[in-house]
Amino acid sequence: MLLLEPLEPVDGSLPAGLLAELTDLYASNAAFHRLSGDFPDPEDVRPEQVSSSINAELVHPASEVLLARAGNGLVGLAVTLAEHPDPLDTYPWIGLLMVHSQHHRAGYGRELAALVEDRLRGAGRDGVRLAVLENNPGALLFWTALGYRAIDRREDRQLGRPCVVLHKDLPPSSP
Repeated sequence: MLLLEPLEPVDGSLPAGLLAELTDLYASNAAFHRLSGDFPDPEDVRPEQVSSSINAELVHPASEVLLARAGNGLVGLAVTLAEHPDPLDTYPWIGLLMVHSQHHRAGYGRELAALVEDRLRGAGRDGVRLAVLENNPGALLFWTALGYRAIDRREDRQLGRPCVVLHKDLPPSSP
């Protein structure tokens, strides 16, 4: 069972132990980073690069980085955005969902996605969106298997990469 905890920097930085865990998580996903181009050398992800990437997320007041733990270990993370930069888009977004590669295909991705959806539902949100890089068919299959449906194709706002925008309705939980 996964537990979610919001990432809380200490004095504006990540504690060394946590940064080491996050670097291991990011480095374990070199295949994704080769597709995304987020790191200059996907085979050599450095702590300062991970820190910079996470801090870039945390500067947005509507952004939240959620750590997923099983036992004492970091299994994954999710980055959510309560408000999209486009004022016409009123839905929260999942900016990133990453599971350590040693836990791929163990159900943690599904569980993490469900926990994020429950968190958004609990905050009164009735839907969620995300974008999948078009060159990542595995991610598209993952998200569509979870009930997300394609609603648009566009370039991402940061790097201009072609993406498929997906949406999922979040009906209220049954009592």
